[in-house]
Amino acid sequence: MKKIYYLLLLLIANNSIINAQVPKRMGSNDPQAKKILDAVSAKLRTYKNVEAMFSVKIENSAGKNLGIKKGIFYLKGSKYRISATGQEVFSDGSNTWTIDKTAKECTINKIDPNANTITPQKLFTNFYDKDFLYKLNGTTKGVSEIELTPLDKTKPIFKMLLYITNNAITSAKFLEKTGNKYLLGITNVNPSSTASDATFIFDAKKFPGVDVVDLR
Repeated sequence: MKKIYYLLLLLIANNSIINAQVPKRMGSNDPQAKKILDAVSAKLRTYKNVEAMFSVKIENSAGKNLGIKKGIFYLKGSKYRISATGQEVFSDGSNTWTIDKTAKECTINKIDPNANTITPQKLFTNFYDKDFLYKLNGTTKGVSEIELTPLDKTKPIFKMLLYITNNAITSAKFLEKTGNKYLLGITNVNPSSTASDATFIFDAKKFPGVDVVDLR
């Protein structure tokens, strides 16, 4: 679920995916791809309170289906919430609550504003100019495929393929060095959700029997 959480953040996505000091850039970016990514970023900045459905299908190197996760996520400024079977993640912009329903455990972490991770705030900027090399692979029937390669070569994810229509990312593929693939789709996007601030805060009363581990 941690990997799915960071993939969701990247799309609107465990520190092991994108969290490092970025090495010196090698190569150059595609100006056509930048134009499309900039348009996506500009559109995201118009969203005030987002709600959407998501699905993540995991395949191994042989193409075998290893499972599918489905759920809903909310995004409001620096706040977010992700709900999927067996697990939920809450964040009020300062703290993050990760709930494992099977283990009946909630872990609380303080958000480090200086960490080099993909955050909701970074999604509204051109973070891709600093952390990736990117190029446009082509456009078919209005769908553009943009390939992003992380500059940090030590991380498990070595390539990301974003599929963009009407200045919005509707699906993506994340490729691991192990051969595993994460196929992520987003549907029913509502950029004018009525989710209140309470949506993004963990309420222990709603999760009886869950042990809380405070790591702040």
